[in-house]
Amino acid sequence: MNDKLAIVMPVYNEEAVIGSVLDKWANALDSLGIDYQLHPYNDGSRDGSLGQMKAAAERHPGHIVPHDKPNGGHGPTILQGYREAADNGYDWIFQIDSDDEMGPEHFGKLWDRRAGYDFLAGYRDGRAQALPRKIISAISRMTVKLFYGRKTIWDVNTPYRLMRAASFAEIYRAIPGDTFAPNVILSGMVAKKHLRFFEMPVPQHDRTTGEVSIKKWKLLKAAMKSFRQTICFSWKKA
Repeated sequence: MNDKLAIVMPVYNEEAVIGSVLDKWANALDSLGIDYQLHPYNDGSRDGSLGQMKAAAERHPGHIVPHDKPNGGHGPTILQGYREAADNGYDWIFQIDSDDEMGPEHFGKLWDRRAGYDFLAGYRDGRAQALPRKIISAISRMTVKLFYGRKTIWDVNTPYRLMRAASFAEIYRAIPGDTFAPNVILSGMVAKKHLRFFEMPVPQHDRTTGEVSIKKWKLLKAAMKSFRQTICFSWKKA
């Protein structure tokens, strides 16, 4: 099965690590013999992230395709990547963050199981989250189950997800471009559309470099926006 894979990776102020992250993923995907392209999206970084992305593209010609865009936030950036990948004929779309918290070591296990599923995810395992983030994760999970249906993945906002492009292309286009957390909505649509899904643990460790883009009270404000958008989209698609 020679499926084409696009990896969507949002990048914001990750100069210290993005080059090694791209190398790590490219080397792992090469070893698996996958027909792939890595699409890192520089989301208006203020450091040298874009330069590191371009250097990695030179080390892996044809496999890393850097994109540069004004700052719009994590959600709108990955949604742009999903739409562009679906429009460009990829069979599968995988999203991973650029902070090196979750590596490629377990990706092959998802990839090998893809034939029987529309959506495969790695839930974050082993990281000690602060209480506010734990509460937000729990509320996100309850929101999805209440407004979309119970049969979906546990970690509804995981940044380690493999999606069959044909099953999600229409959904990508329907989600508003300014959505803060489209991954939560996508997890909900797995339940609403009765898509086949698989989930397994993937180790996650704390970041050692880079910058967390949402801090302190802004996290609560962002969470409230995400809950509102998630609920409104469920009503729209009811």
